[in-house]
Amino acid sequence: MRFAYPLTLIFLLLFPPLIRLFWLKSRKRGGSVLFSSLLLLRERGENRFLSSFYGTMLGLRFVILALLILAMARPQSGLSAAEITAEGIDMMMALDISGSMKALDFQPHDRLKVAKEEASRFVDGRQHDRIGLVVFSKESFTQCPLTSDYGMLLKLLDRVQIGMIEDGTAIGMGLATSVNRLRASEAKSKVIILLTDGVNNAGKIDPLTAAKLAQTMKIRVYTIGIGKQGTAPYPVDDPVFGTRYVQMETQIDEDVLQQIAQLTGGRYFRAKDKDSLRKIYQEIDALEKSKVSVKNWTEYRELFPVFAIPALILLVLEIVLQQTRMRKLP
Repeated sequence: MRFAYPLTLIFLLLFPPLIRLFWLKSRKRGGSVLFSSLLLLRERGENRFLSSFYGTMLGLRFVILALLILAMARPQSGLSAAEITAEGIDMMMALDISGSMKALDFQPHDRLKVAKEEASRFVDGRQHDRIGLVVFSKESFTQCPLTSDYGMLLKLLDRVQIGMIEDGTAIGMGLATSVNRLRASEAKSKVIILLTDGVNNAGKIDPLTAAKLAQTMKIRVYTIGIGKQGTAPYPVDDPVFGTRYVQMETQIDEDVLQQIAQLTGGRYFRAKDKDSLRKIYQEIDALEKSKVSVKNWTEYRELFPVFAIPALILLVLEIVLQQTRMRKLP
């Protein structure tokens, strides 16, 4: 709460000396009418209620004045609000779910689980953007279209698993499907984050052709190659001995991923462990910030009736009492 005219409250400082002045004056004041004897009045009896109420009339007047002063100071309550105008980014995440993503070089989890965890963390940190998800292996499909419902997106991301599509690595198809999802977007900034651990070996569209499509539509592509250098343990189901692990060589077509990023104005990153993948998403998050403008204002509601109305009611009451039950002789 605030007062529009706070200087008016200075008049309240006059109350203590005025109250003392009236109190001293009432003690020194003599009788207005002289009587030869009070015997008849005493026989009539004393109205203690009225005699005690006479002393409160002065206090009532000060209360009325205090309420009127508070009303004149115009008390106001403020309701703050903000208008947020956000220029969001439309973003598609293209995730490789080929069999090689089972590799356990990011112990204790495989590449896909770590990739999903860090992608979820990235989505949690975004605001005002529409984000979608494309998964690819031998083919590609849209797991989640562009949406601002991050809860639903994260649920669909969590359901992604290896084996949803026939095995293979169709990087070009994953990129092309993502480009197609952004084709009708009217956002000023359109981005694709493509994560893979392999070499394109399937699909009807090669990666560089898909990259040129993205370039034509002014879509930036950030590419991420995931996997340690050298070899990584890979689980193999053996019908006799059960699951066993073999060393599988990590093969990432970094040249193609770099060309995709260069053609579209993005960047290529290499994630060799979980921490480096997290830093990559943090860097992309910093590079692709939504433009947000905030306009704040406060709407004030007048509260003077809260003080003025009781003051008027008490004033009328005081006048009525002075002319009836509390009437005094001159």
